[in-house]
Amino acid sequence: VEMGVELIHPIAMDKGLRFAIREGGRTVGAGVVANVLS
Repeated sequence: VEMGVELIHPIAMDKGLRFAIREGGRTVGAGVVANVLS
């Protein structure tokens, strides 16, 4: 699955970083940063 994300707050990100997507205190997704566009 491929997706683009626009963050609300700037954070340090690098290729290969693992992340979790949470909603209402529950993890609804997880992944690895494949590419940083800007």
